[in-house]
Amino acid sequence: MAIIRSIVDTDLYKFTTSYAYSKLFPRAFGEFEFVDRNDMDFPEGFDNLLRDELKKMADLSLSIEEEAFLKNKMSYLPPTYIDFLKGFRFDPREVQVAIKEGKLHVLATGLLYRITLWETPILAIVSELYFKVTGKIPDISYMERRAIEKAQMMKDHGIVFSLFGMRRRFSFAVEDRVTDLLKKYSGTNFFGTSNVYLAFKHNLNPSGTHPHERVQFHGSIYGYKMANYMAMENWINVYDGDLGTVLTDTFTTDVFLRNFSKKHASLFTSLRQDSGDPFVFTDKAIRRYEELRVNPKLKYIVFSDSLHVEKAIQIKEYCGDRIGASFGIGTNLTNDVGNGNNALNIVMKLFRCKMTEKQPWQECVKLSDVDGKHTGSLQEIKLAQQTLCIVNG
Repeated sequence: MAIIRSIVDTDLYKFTTSYAYSKLFPRAFGEFEFVDRNDMDFPEGFDNLLRDELKKMADLSLSIEEEAFLKNKMSYLPPTYIDFLKGFRFDPREVQVAIKEGKLHVLATGLLYRITLWETPILAIVSELYFKVTGKIPDISYMERRAIEKAQMMKDHGIVFSLFGMRRRFSFAVEDRVTDLLKKYSGTNFFGTSNVYLAFKHNLNPSGTHPHERVQFHGSIYGYKMANYMAMENWINVYDGDLGTVLTDTFTTDVFLRNFSKKHASLFTSLRQDSGDPFVFTDKAIRRYEELRVNPKLKYIVFSDSLHVEKAIQIKEYCGDRIGASFGIGTNLTNDVGNGNNALNIVMKLFRCKMTEKQPWQECVKLSDVDGKHTGSLQEIKLAQQTLCIVNG
């Protein structure tokens, strides 16, 4: 049986980002590259198994029931895009897979509004396939007990959260079961899940923000100094006030906050913190809102950086009544399965883009608040840092 069995077994932001590309940059091309931050060796033959899974995805299509769910729960996507999804088919020819000296290489290249849809499924397949091939199995009783404990703890402490756990899940079955338990034991504190299929299956809110790749793309096209500003402007142009959470750390938080105008502070409901110190970030965000004369008590922060429940509780207490706090918790929920299993540390990042097929490729970089999360060539990273006056990266 295939690992990905629905075209909507993916993160919400893949659809919202795809539509934004199709509306504003329909001829733009991108190239996503797989990054294993732990630099592991993958088993011999893993590349062939991965190719087989990608080929199976070519048979996926949007069901009538899934279409109805998208129209009901994701009304910010227009009928034209839903029609596109009805006819969309994954094309495995867009993805190159190889193993070289034990290292897995995956490259997805094509029109950005199409190619962006590969990212999350590829990561979920790699994760589940790796555990399967290496003979790792979950301790189901441990997994269920821990999920219930975490759900109840978050409910008791008033933690409002979403599940952001697809990309590095142990398996679809684990994510499915955890989602069910969170809904049962967290009640209304469980706002929703980024996984559109599981939101459909369990009647939850599809939840998500937008990805680093969008800001990276804007940095490559408009220049690094204008990247955050233009990314926010174009998001407003596409969604007209819907989906009001903005990501802050593509070129570091300090650079973002310099670009964060009163217009954006007023229109966007929340900021997403995805790297660095959440307590320092909280103080910086509140200070910037106050500088812009926007009441931070009317805004909130979505914390999503490698969270576990205890850390979420500490952050909520630190925010207090100064600013709202909600949480996107992922791997700690969908890959806490016992038996000594540890989640993979894998991502797919946009490394190159161009506005049309005939134009030359341009590099895309990401400058995180944590040095180890930078992506791109060293030369381009240094250029971006110099352009943005970032000292010591």
